[in-house]
Amino acid sequence: MRIIAILAGLLFATAAAAQPALPVAEADFITRDFQFNDGKSLPALRQHYRTLGTPIRDAAGNITNAVMIGHGTGGSGAQFLVPQFTRLFAPGAPLDPARNFIILPDAIGHGGSSKPSDGLKMAFPAYDYADMARAQGLLLDGLKVKRLRLLMGTSMGCMMGFQFGVDLPGRAAAIMPLACNVIELAGRNRMWRAMAIQAIKADPDWQGGNYTRPPLNGIRVGVALQAMASSAPVRMQADLPTRAATDMAAERAMATGLAGSPDANDRIYQLEASRNYNPGPQLARITVPITWVNSADDFINPPGVGAPDTWVKAMPQGRFVLIPETAQTRGHSTHTWSIFWEDELKALLARSR
Repeated sequence: MRIIAILAGLLFATAAAAQPALPVAEADFITRDFQFNDGKSLPALRQHYRTLGTPIRDAAGNITNAVMIGHGTGGSGAQFLVPQFTRLFAPGAPLDPARNFIILPDAIGHGGSSKPSDGLKMAFPAYDYADMARAQGLLLDGLKVKRLRLLMGTSMGCMMGFQFGVDLPGRAAAIMPLACNVIELAGRNRMWRAMAIQAIKADPDWQGGNYTRPPLNGIRVGVALQAMASSAPVRMQADLPTRAATDMAAERAMATGLAGSPDANDRIYQLEASRNYNPGPQLARITVPITWVNSADDFINPPGVGAPDTWVKAMPQGRFVLIPETAQTRGHSTHTWSIFWEDELKALLARSR
């Protein structure tokens, strides 16, 4: 999630050295007359995406070395262009662009892709994860990718990875979802999202979505809720051992979260897109090697919720990994710190093709 990444950057300072700018290309893919599951359509659905590396093509012109990585709620493909993740793109690393063609799409409603703030506001189609996954399948068609070498995703991208896997079986040779569950999005995970949505709608400035100034009081509630959702208690206690330090960090986190918040209508749609997510009953459709990684200090997907050890058995080549909580892990944001799970990525690539 974008706000989660901002807060993690504030609360968990890193000494990682700056890396040279990566040779990233950006483009838009347009799908004409895209039909959404709510019955509405858009005459032109725009999907923005970034790429790194050079595609390798077979005799028919299809790309055979594509890796697609899905981002979190409120984020974009750009969220992976940070040192803690781009170490995977270094020479000789698992996702070295010299060997892989990496695709970083902005999901519907996010980044440079079509979204409510483009003009339709609350009349924008009520997209869900199935719409988003199907649209990404069309993007891959446009790029001439019949089968991904690897599908990865973090947080929302993790859930979309499962959605993609059950809706478009066989389109990826391997799948690595990071930081999510496969059950209906309910309980505490739905509650904080519902409360964030309700806070925006209860703000008098929202005006049914037709606001002339941002409904900041409503947005502030969502920022606070996400600060808790992104928290890593052991690490935060070590980094912020006094009340004064914690209060100062809270002020900075709120200010930065408000400055980085998306449009209020966009935010409502982003949080609502998960409303009917529930791939569990169809997991047997995922027959390719899959390594599913969660972390023990993840507030959003904590141990004891979702029974991943049970669900993973529904997938013939499934593996579930739980990263233990330490003073170095980063709560929900552990999904972007590849140092904690890149050995699992190497193993997944070795057992798939």
